[in-house]
Amino acid sequence: MRSDHCEDCVLSERRAFLREVTAWLAAAALAPLPIRFGRATLIRGSDLTYPIPAADGATIDHDNQLILVRFQGKAYAFNLSCPHQNTALRWHPEDGQFQCPKHHSRYTPDGVFISGRATRSMDRFAVKRDGANILVDLDRLFRQDQDAADWNTAFVTT
Repeated sequence: MRSDHCEDCVLSERRAFLREVTAWLAAAALAPLPIRFGRATLIRGSDLTYPIPAADGATIDHDNQLILVRFQGKAYAFNLSCPHQNTALRWHPEDGQFQCPKHHSRYTPDGVFISGRATRSMDRFAVKRDGANILVDLDRLFRQDQDAADWNTAFVTT
């Protein structure tokens, strides 16, 4: 009888450990992205150059109406405006999401639409990698509902 009791203890300890690890991983995945404000380091016509962020986070460039995001090994450049009615999006660290303050459309850090009045994900600019920099082409903006293939590939691997 005692050996059954010890076996139950081991199983209980394993379950507790797995619960703790799962909770930790979930919390790490939802950790807020740090938000910074910045500007392009080089502007050539409609091409902007930014350093690729060293860690996950977002850089908001108000002058160029752009959000540069590094998230889970990829870097994206988004239009600062909500695709619904062009209101500037805001980052809500407590939810780990971008949100439109006007009609409360919500988006994941990689720009995917979650809920709200918008009918599509955040608009992505065409990007390419240039060494330690990301080049953003302001003349090439992709809408998920009209340019799905280009929208899905509008990122660089960090």
